[in-house]
Amino acid sequence: MNRLFKLQFLGPLALFAATLSAELAARALQYAPSSELLWFFNLKMFGIFQRSDAALSYLVPIDGFQFFGIALPIFALACVGLAARSRLPFTVATHLSVAYAGFLVLSWQAGVPSLQEASLATIAVPSGVGLYVMAIILGTCLLSFAITHLLYFLAVGKEVRALVSWLRRVSSRRTSHFFGFRGRFGFPSA
Repeated sequence: MNRLFKLQFLGPLALFAATLSAELAARALQYAPSSELLWFFNLKMFGIFQRSDAALSYLVPIDGFQFFGIALPIFALACVGLAARSRLPFTVATHLSVAYAGFLVLSWQAGVPSLQEASLATIAVPSGVGLYVMAIILGTCLLSFAITHLLYFLAVGKEVRALVSWLRRVSSRRTSHFFGFRGRFGFPSA
């Protein structure tokens, strides 16, 4: 159970590391705009973050908001959950990380022109390294999300078993007390 509890940290950690790397690549590109390696990182590897940043800039025009406003608070919440061994911060962090990973996927779709032929919708998927980055982020976030729900269901099952056990003890006490009470007044006890 302890391994599963710690495994919930994987999704927010992967999201934080990818967002931090994308932010660092974008900042480094400002200082060395002629670097082909930085252009590769920025366009091919972390292109999903460029599109999501463009989508977010309509709502929040703050530079670096993806990192400081979304990824860092989710990661900090997961760290609090790990340090305090509390389920609530982990639950909130894993749900938010899946929501943000879903937003990354949807923002990738938003930047693609839509052509439809014969009622078939095109689906844009990043190719190469960008696909791997997106798959790792989405996969780890979904894994953390599933583990959070599994641990919740295990905890609920444990509580239900404890409640059933308590109800059986209470009902057996009342039954024995009831039959003992009847036995005192001359009624035969079972």
